[in-house]
Amino acid sequence: MIIRHFNISLIYFICLFQLAGCSAAQTITAHKKIIVAADGSGNFKSIQGAINSLPASSSEPRIIFIKAGIYREKIYIEKPNIIFEGQDREKTIIIASIARDEWRCGHADDWGVATMNVGADDITLKNLTITNNFGINFTERTIWCAADTTANKEKTLRRDGHQMALRTMNATKLKAINCHFTAFGGDTVSPWDVDNGMWYFKDCIMEGGVDFYCPRGWAWAENCEFITRTGPAAIWHDGSKHQDSKTVLVNCKFSGYDGFMLGRYHRDAQFYLINCVFANNMKDAPIYLVPTNNIIQWGERIYYYNCHKENGNDYNWYKNNLPKGLKETDITINWVFGKRWNPEKS
Repeated sequence: MIIRHFNISLIYFICLFQLAGCSAAQTITAHKKIIVAADGSGNFKSIQGAINSLPASSSEPRIIFIKAGIYREKIYIEKPNIIFEGQDREKTIIIASIARDEWRCGHADDWGVATMNVGADDITLKNLTITNNFGINFTERTIWCAADTTANKEKTLRRDGHQMALRTMNATKLKAINCHFTAFGGDTVSPWDVDNGMWYFKDCIMEGGVDFYCPRGWAWAENCEFITRTGPAAIWHDGSKHQDSKTVLVNCKFSGYDGFMLGRYHRDAQFYLINCVFANNMKDAPIYLVPTNNIIQWGERIYYYNCHKENGNDYNWYKNNLPKGLKETDITINWVFGKRWNPEKS
């Protein structure tokens, strides 16, 4: 008992002599992980409230832990170096209903067009479901649209129009692990920065309409599942700014409606599909170039290795065709991002 009392007293006096440092340490520890709970049992009831409480910048990652629940809010992330960690992927749900066609009637750009809008670097998403349910709970309607080119300024919203669950603007280095991104229409997952964008997805599910996975810049997707609900293509890429830009999909699965198509592009793109599995009902149609006025500088760059349909009745267009001198084992995260970023260590 005497020893225990002495230890407590010693800690007390150390804190008295180093009051400022002791308080700072306590504050850092207390705020290392912010807890969000819809039922009020955490530090905040809303995710946006937790974000707003953080300093504008930090040299260390800030963790926002989100308890299971349904969070009906549109998220704006403008502060860097944040980890958003859900308690359970299927039970931690962020949901909003937004049609891009409607949003752009009154806004100059896409900032705010998605359920989760990312405008900062070094963002990590874990164990979350992020949904734009506009097309899922669709009711047809016509709106007045100032940006519309018709005389009466009316626009009829489409169920299969662009509906983004995730959209980045002025952001790079985003990673998503064990997340589920879902919408009914196009552009569900839209990490866009053709100049500097670096995107990493692992163990994720993505579903939606046309081009529902459409990265710009450099992208890596591993052990992901892609489910096509509607539209003429699942995946898309824009690598038109740098010849080295590429989208790589490793050990991924593709399924969808009868006759769904794998992918397309209308700007310079570079696809690598490695060890991927296609559902039997995928259409016999290769990734294709959409008719466009864009100048394609570097030609067709669509590469496959060890990809197969579930039943083994493979189509000829995805036979092995890696560029000369490039082996399957060369295609690594470091090969994609170079020395600029290692998402498995950061």
